[in-house]
Amino acid sequence: HRGVDAAAMPGAAVRAPADGIVAFRGVVVDRALITIEHAGGFVSTFEPLASDLSPGDRVEAGDPIGVVDAGGHAASGTIHLGVRLDGDYINPMLLFGDGPRAVLLPCCTRR
Repeated sequence: HRGVDAAAMPGAAVRAPADGIVAFRGVVVDRALITIEHAGGFVSTFEPLASDLSPGDRVEAGDPIGVVDAGGHAASGTIHLGVRLDGDYINPMLLFGDGPRAVLLPCCTRR
């Protein structure tokens, strides 16, 4: 799973995380998605996302890029965000600033 799934109601507006240029918008397998190229080698992908934008369209941080759709591997009521840096997938949470560190808890109760 190369990214994060965030709670988002179907039909909710999704906004560009940073300035960029739409690189792809279409359906891959059974999910609508959009990919945006950003400065510094970053590329973001959102799915499932219905959008009227076209490849080559410029977006600015905060611009609406589409609405949460249905389909694909993301559970209903979520949107998947994937981020690549220079072609390699990275953890998108690294871009959201300081946050609490994840703490792994024991998976099982031992007796």
